[in-house]
Amino acid sequence: MAHRGNRAICPENTLAAFRQAIADGADILETDLHVTADGAFVCIHDATLQRTTGAVGRVADWTLEEIKRLSASYGRAEYHDERIPTLSELVAFLPPHVALALELKTDRFLEREICRKLSAELDQASVRERSMILSFDLERLRAMAGEAPEVPIGWITLSRPIPLRGVQLLGPYWPLLLINPFYVLLAHHHGQAVCPLDPTPDGRLAWYVWLGCDAVLSDNPAATRTKLDRLTRPPGAAGGTQ
Repeated sequence: MAHRGNRAICPENTLAAFRQAIADGADILETDLHVTADGAFVCIHDATLQRTTGAVGRVADWTLEEIKRLSASYGRAEYHDERIPTLSELVAFLPPHVALALELKTDRFLEREICRKLSAELDQASVRERSMILSFDLERLRAMAGEAPEVPIGWITLSRPIPLRGVQLLGPYWPLLLINPFYVLLAHHHGQAVCPLDPTPDGRLAWYVWLGCDAVLSDNPAATRTKLDRLTRPPGAAGGTQ
């Protein structure tokens, strides 16, 4: 799962980062969603614009037209023309074999109208069946599940060492798997998939494979994909990535 695209090489949550992650062999693109003042879904992690664009203000207070005037280069001159993308711009070039993980970053996703609009966008883009909804906030997940019950929801946690029931996906902060080495086994017993919250996983990949994790998160999908392929390649198989 590419964390905000390939943010090791490109500015995070930009089309450049997402295209790079696809080229790297990522199976899932993860991005963050905020909502603009005029109701557009945009791919940005922070509630404010300053860290990635240099502009002062909250995403929620700017219209999409205003946001599109900003460079999302993260101060890198070679990416000056990158902009904060909309969800529709991302799904427009999403290959059919790549899934989409959307982390809900604002309480606007407690609003039924906003959840219904997101569900409709996934339908319109024909990506609903390969999308998943993620959040640290259970109420946002439940609100979205009320409008799109067939879309898997995933809860991310920094503190709970026992799998939470009622969600299809779990993203525990990786030290929680040290506290509870049976975490993945318990989750699988209840039909839940596990992807540790660990955007720099390469030093722990063998452990995650041994635990039976279903996915790994990565800031650098190219490096992680290469190492993961080596770890999971059957004995005697030829080299190369999938």
